[in-house]
Amino acid sequence: MTNAAHVAQHYIAAWNETDPDRRRALLAEHWTDDAHYLDPMMRANGHADIGALIGAVQQRFPNFRFTLHGTPDGHNDRVRFSWSLAPAGAEPVVIGTDFVQLAADERIRSVTGFLDQVPAGT
Repeated sequence: MTNAAHVAQHYIAAWNETDPDRRRALLAEHWTDDAHYLDPMMRANGHADIGALIGAVQQRFPNFRFTLHGTPDGHNDRVRFSWSLAPAGAEPVVIGTDFVQLAADERIRSVTGFLDQVPAGT
């Protein structure tokens, strides 16, 4: 099993990358080609869809950053971590917990996300 913190850091880096080309490169390096993402509000399959989903979140929350919230942990091919989304120096607007399944090459195969705190009306 790979280091859970390492997986979570690469995941957060993809969500914070605003340049589409660099984000595509991060997805290609750290996610399988057939990776899928699912949370209560969104779903995406493959690098192009996941990259577009990340871009849409960045448009909705411009100048916000994702940050690890707590300590990632994992076992076997699973990793669990929490994160927050906030503008610099402000309280989080969104907090979530994601469960990741890794492929044999230790790239992200799937993500199931839970939203622990969301803005009213979302």
